Formats: sequence, structure tokens, C-alpha cells
Amino acid sequence: MGQPRQISPAIYWRAFFFLALGLVGFSHARAAAAGVSSTTPLAQIGKPDEAAARELLERFRAAGIRGDYYLEFELQALPRRGEARTYRGRLWGSRNEQGAITRIQLLDASGQIVRWLLQNGAGPGVWSFRAGQVTSLSDKAALAPLIEGVELSSFDLLMPYLYWPDFQLTRIERVRGRPAHAFVFRPPAAFSQVHPEVSGVRAFLDTQFNALMQAERLGANAQVLATFALGELKKIGEQWMLKSVDLRNEITRDKTRFLVTAAALNLEFSPTLFEPGRLSDDVPAPRSDRLVRFEP
Repeated sequence: MGQPRQISPAIYWRAFFFLALGLVGFSHARAAAAGVSSTTPLAQIGKPDEAAARELLERFRAAGIRGDYYLEFELQALPRRGEARTYRGRLWGSRNEQGAITRIQLLDASGQIVRWLLQNGAGPGVWSFRAGQVTSLSDKAALAPLIEGVELSSFDLLMPYLYWPDFQLTRIERVRGRPAHAFVFRPPAAFSQVHPEVSGVRAFLDTQFNALMQAERLGANAQVLATFALGELKKIGEQWMLKSVDLRNEITRDKTRFLVTAAALNLEFSPTLFEPGRLSDDVPAPRSDRLVRFEP
């Protein structure tokens, strides 16, 4: 496994994780956002051209946290109707030559352990471990919930649209008080054949920090099918960590919140931890003295 890249102050998250990047510099973004009026009109002069837009994406794709990391988290299923449920899980993250790689473990509703391995990059891959079997997941399963009752799929975790070649930077919009570049990504033919209901993804990158603030999965006539939005933050030492992300089904209005409850940074994992054939292995958590617990 190659040496991890130096994290840029411009980056807040990347494939699942997005969920674990050391958000260095985000405090400055938040401070700036506090002084911005959401009603201020946004000038469209100076929007990056295609080459500059591609450079923004390349920079975002290449960024990553220094070292390996570990998270404990909850998936809070918050249906519009019915009872809320909480599923607890663990996450191990690193990088290899292809990009970010993540191992996830969850307890489903029956109490059964389910595991996934997610390889990010131009050639993504997803493997699952259920009932003693390791399986490679197809594109057809990309939008299926990881476990029944949650609004979270491998598509949400990998964000493959960031690698789709057909994209356009449409305008500058304000998202949560911050000016953001609005990108629209169109799916390649192979994806459209399997998921014709998805016409594209609209993603908003902060103009100053190049941070992904929000993403919207689009259907026919640009109808928003699902929304993925940045939530709370938590500071560990001098690093800002993502504490929560909300995923909402805009059709049913059901929502799932990904909530980090503990984190350990600057770890070193063996590359074998991220081999599909090792998903059946039980992996212990880091020592308790390496963990930083998040208050509710």
C-alpha cells in the first residue's frame, strides 16, 4: 500500500469517508459562513471553465486523511412514519493505489453481523460478508440499502458519480450560507442500463474550500430522489471530524442519520485487513486509550 497523501485544508470528506477526514481548516469555513447572509445574491462572473472545473474534481478525488483511522458509529433510521431504530457499527479506513478503501461492520435488525469492503476510485468495488459468505456486489445492487430500513447504500458511500466523465459546472449557488459550485454529473451508459430511474447527480462544492456540502440524486425532469447533506462536526485536537451526515429519501421522506460516536486517528493497519477474502475475520477495535468518545 502506498504512502497516504497529505490532507489539504480544502477537503472535508471523501468516500465513506467523507465520514472520517480530518477536516483541517473547516473552522475557518464555518467562521466565514457565520457572516454570510443567505439572501445575498451570488455573482456568476468568474465561474471556472471546463479545465478549472476538472481540476477541482481531481483535487477532491485525490485528497485523503493522513494515516489509517477507525470509527464507531450509529445509523439512526428515522422513518416519516413508524418507529425509529438505531444500528451500531464500526469502520476501518485507509488508502491504496486506487483510492480510499473502507471496511464496515454493522449489526442488522436480527443482531447478525454484516460486513462490507468498499474500494473507491475510477474502478470501484463493493464486497459483502453475510451468513458466512463473501460476495462481490454488482452495479444492480448499488442503490439497495445496506441493511433493510436504512437510507444508505453503497452508491452513497462510494460516490461513483465523482468519476463519471460526463459532468457540467452549471452555476454558483448558496448552500447553508456558503457559495458553492453546482456540478451536474450524468451517468455512463452502463449505469443507466441498470438504473434508468437515475438521470444524474447534482453536487455542491464549496467555492473556497472545495468541500462537498450536499449531493442530490436526480430522477426524471431533474426531480430530487434523495439528498445527502453534511451535518455536525467535532474537533479532535487540531482536526475537525465529521460527526453526522443526513441521508433523506425525498419520495418517502424517510431519513437516516450517520452519527460518529468515537474515533481513533493516526493508526497503522495491515493491508490484509482490506482484502475481500478477509471479511470473514473478526477484527478488534483499537485500544480504548486511542479512542476519542463523542458526546451526544
